[in-house]
Amino acid sequence: MSDAMLHEVAFVRYHRWLARAAGNPVPLVVCNAAGELVWCDESEAATALVQAMIDLRHTGFDWAFAGGGFASHVLANGQTLLYRPIDGASAVVGWLATCVPAYAPGAEPAALDALAECFEDMAASIADECRLKTDLNGMTEELAERYEELHMVYGVDQHVRQHGHQEELFDRLLQSCAQHLDIDVVAFVRPAKNQCVSAEQLSAPIHNLDLVLVELRGDLFRFVQATRDAVILNAADDPRRAYVLTDMPYKVLACPVRCTDQIDAALVLLNHAHKPDFTNGDRRLAEVLANQLSSLTQTVSLIQQLAGFNQQMAAALVEAVEAKDPYTRGHSERVHHISMEIGRALNLSERDLENLFWGSLLHDVGKIGIPDAVLCKPARLTADEYAFIKVHPERSYEILRHIEYLADALPGARHHQEMWDGGGYPHGLKGDHIPLAARVIAVADTYDSITSSRAYRAGRSHEEAMREINRVSGKQLDPSIVALFNYLCEAEPEWLLRFRIRREPALADHG
Repeated sequence: MSDAMLHEVAFVRYHRWLARAAGNPVPLVVCNAAGELVWCDESEAATALVQAMIDLRHTGFDWAFAGGGFASHVLANGQTLLYRPIDGASAVVGWLATCVPAYAPGAEPAALDALAECFEDMAASIADECRLKTDLNGMTEELAERYEELHMVYGVDQHVRQHGHQEELFDRLLQSCAQHLDIDVVAFVRPAKNQCVSAEQLSAPIHNLDLVLVELRGDLFRFVQATRDAVILNAADDPRRAYVLTDMPYKVLACPVRCTDQIDAALVLLNHAHKPDFTNGDRRLAEVLANQLSSLTQTVSLIQQLAGFNQQMAAALVEAVEAKDPYTRGHSERVHHISMEIGRALNLSERDLENLFWGSLLHDVGKIGIPDAVLCKPARLTADEYAFIKVHPERSYEILRHIEYLADALPGARHHQEMWDGGGYPHGLKGDHIPLAARVIAVADTYDSITSSRAYRAGRSHEEAMREINRVSGKQLDPSIVALFNYLCEAEPEWLLRFRIRREPALADHG
């Protein structure tokens, strides 16, 4: 219990209590443990007593107290000082004092018994009040810290809900932590993966920040990994600095992040020396964030594994289709790439781009079910043979519909052969009723179908393809997407060379 709590006590009511016990007005002075004035009543007697006690302090008065109601000491003005300690949990936090006319030792007035009993009760009551105020302040601080923890956890949850589990999420979370806790540098280090993500809220420049971040991945990380516990370095002369963070004057709070059964990452908070020391409350908050980062790291790892598996599965399906017809090899990859270029130019959301990614890559999976005699025929198809080709979007849907993850990507693959004027297949959708992803894939698919070679003809030039695409704009293809595709192609995209698209001689020389 701090003697600072004495300043929050309403001593007026204790003064009234003392006057009732004495039967007449009695001065009351309250001092801290060192004898310095905390409070006194407004009477002349109290003012005179304060001055007498100041003079007494200059003589080295030691506030001797042997127990009982109060101790006494004869003042220079002939009056008797009566005083009693206010006991804290482990030490004296203050003194109660009053004065009465002088009396001979052993001949105390009977009225002093009631006064002594009152002093004893007052001291106990004041001590209890100070203790309660201390406890209340502690609870308030604890609640504030818990609020900070809850606010941080809520912030992490909100970031995850809004932005998913992408690796870039680490940047947002660390930036939020730096701003919320007013930390100069917050870093997530994972040396085994050569990973270091950091955010700054600098109160003063750190000119060698890159070097500092490298240092965090060295001995400091190994120390946290070995101790498996958080470490706080506040003092500049902390002996651990010699082998943990050499020649770095910053205050450090580092917490282990358990990404697996092993500790292979750490969360590090750095502050300039002029900032307040890191506290146990800061440590608890850092541990909360470290636990969140641990869960997030494992989730990101699982999602990356799943994404890798999905891509391998998709590559296997595409390979199965293209193995049937060597003339279509690379078609899905090219349509996929061009579709994604158009999708990004449309400023599609991350989720819509994800759906376009899978829809464009797998749009021809249904051709697996088309007989080789039809798919690989070196001449033009008959009407019946073309009917087999026309069912491939529905076959794509039938093959992929059991994969729940691809549910939102299926419309792009299923309807990429619909026409803007309603003359397409499989359902004859028209205009904006055709899913946007399907309209994008349709433009990319038409372009690649014209520019790539087939068994019965060589691929035509980019310029021929663009003339044909513009000719069927508003009939077969969405005119707004055709216009955007024209704009993209005017910039001579790199895939024209990568996909070895043939160019008309004059324009090719000009490019």
